Amino acid sequence: MSDILDQSEVDALLAAVESGVFNESAPATSSYETPRNTPLQDQVEARHYDFKRPERVSKDQMRSLESLHERFARNLGASLSGFLRTIIECRVATIEQLTYSEFLHALPNPTCFNLLHAPPLEGQMCLELSPLIIYPIMDRLLGGSNAELYIPQRPLTSIELRLVKRITDRALTCLTEAWSDLATVQFELVDTESNPHLVQIVAPNEVVVVVGFELKMGARAGTMSLCIPFNVIEPVIGKLATQTWLAYTRKQNRENQVPKLTNSLKHARVELQCFLAQTQITIDDILHLQVDDIIQTEKPATAELILQIEGQNKFAGHIGQFRGMLAFKIDRPALSDESL
Repeated sequence: MSDILDQSEVDALLAAVESGVFNESAPATSSYETPRNTPLQDQVEARHYDFKRPERVSKDQMRSLESLHERFARNLGASLSGFLRTIIECRVATIEQLTYSEFLHALPNPTCFNLLHAPPLEGQMCLELSPLIIYPIMDRLLGGSNAELYIPQRPLTSIELRLVKRITDRALTCLTEAWSDLATVQFELVDTESNPHLVQIVAPNEVVVVVGFELKMGARAGTMSLCIPFNVIEPVIGKLATQTWLAYTRKQNRENQVPKLTNSLKHARVELQCFLAQTQITIDDILHLQVDDIIQTEKPATAELILQIEGQNKFAGHIGQFRGMLAFKIDRPALSDESL
């Protein structure tokens, strides 16, 4: 809103232009600023405040929420890339405070509107997926090429909802993992609706935090929005202060890093090899080998054998039979440089 000059100020400006002398020592005060020479109100400024849109989440807390969901975006992009066998880019595009009615009016209709619940937090959240990216993903799942794909303006069918659920399930898993440093919650899908105006999870004038994401798959792009009502995150809002958040994250990383890595590695498959012996023979001997020939080594038949895991010496023991199957009995740990 521009300042309005009264007649005296206009006359002063015209006189200054004619004389070529400007008084820079006394700048004009803004209509939104109290005079600097007031003794009781030094450096006090009046600012706009919209009572319809109160900022209940501070800027530091908003930055912490943005950092939290940037981690979610990275994990979701990696998860969908592996699932769809193509590169999926996901990033945080916007994060802002709105009223719930403003959030609803900014959404297309129809769309993919998912209601989420995150016990033990009270209330519900919303995850909206734009049809501009949902239909290309479904086309990819069904073996299409996304070439000249038509985006229909209709609600999703039952079969399409089943396909979309495979995407939202991965998003909820990534959300649960990203929020684990803030609170122990488990995101669950409650319901899916095509018309967002039919869903009222909070009052229309209630403050919500809306995190907007951008999803890209090749030449196709679309948006995803996560709506978090203030009353849902109010119990944990204190942990989102910058210093507290950083300290809390470092503490959680130290305490949870080893168990998380251990649980992930438990399911990793490794290759085991048991070496009976080793020796050297000529190429000519190999060419003349026949059935029932015996290859003699320098290792005694009663000597311990070496068991390697992924090419590294791990255990020493003997081979035998157990329940009708060949088996290896571990006697001791093997030395890293022990000969085979």
